[in-house]
This record gives sequence, structure tokens and C-alpha cells, in this order.
Amino acid sequence: QVQLVESGGGLVQAGGSLRLSCAASGLSFSRYAMGWFRQAPGKEREFVAAFSWSGGSTYYADSVKGRFTISRDNAKNTAYLQMNSLKPEDTAVYYCAAKFFGDGSSSYSGYDYWGQGTQVTVSS
Repeated sequence: QVQLVESGGGLVQAGGSLRLSCAASGLSFSRYAMGWFRQAPGKEREFVAAFSWSGGSTYYADSVKGRFTISRDNAKNTAYLQMNSLKPEDTAVYYCAAKFFGDGSSSYSGYDYWGQGTQVTVSS
């Protein structure tokens, strides 16, 4: 079956960096758009970044533009989210998601599969 497993979360000071990974199995990874979303306590799940299935298009939330970079390695069936200049407001559980032949939607309803999430905590 399809599995998405996030890793790389943790506790970091403001201004620091983390790289999240999303290892996919059970699917043809190169045919899937991949997205990253996050959810802070008491808040709705929000879009962070995504790329289209072809990798030709990438999208970012305004709040992370210029600080976060999404990428993929089809040979490793893995998507990444490099997070730099982290802020306390970036604290959340981060989820990766996959959509077959997707265009990199910013809507969480546009994805077929989800990981279990990884906690990112940024201290001030």
C-alpha cells in the first residue's frame, strides 16, 4: 500500500534551519505531485509548498517564500522541504501529501495520500 513517511522535524532556535524528508513507497513517485502542509495547535491545516508531478512548477505560501525550498529526488522516491530562517510562527506539525498527476494544488482536498506528520518547534 501507499506510505508517506516524514522525518527531519525537531526543535530549533529562531533563525535556524531544518530539512524535512518525505519518503514515499507503494506508488510511482515520479507521477505524483507532492505538497507540504502544516497545522499548528488550534489552527486549520495550511498549505506550505508544492511541486507539480513533472517538477516543472513549484508553489509556495507567501509566509514561507524566500525561506523554504521544496525539492524531490525521483531516484530515492523522496521529497524534501528545506526550511531556513525559521520563525516561532513556523511551529507546527508538517505533513507531506501526494496527488497522482497533480498540478501542485494548494488545497489539502486535492491530495490522495498523506503522511503521519513530523513536529517542528521553533523557539524564540
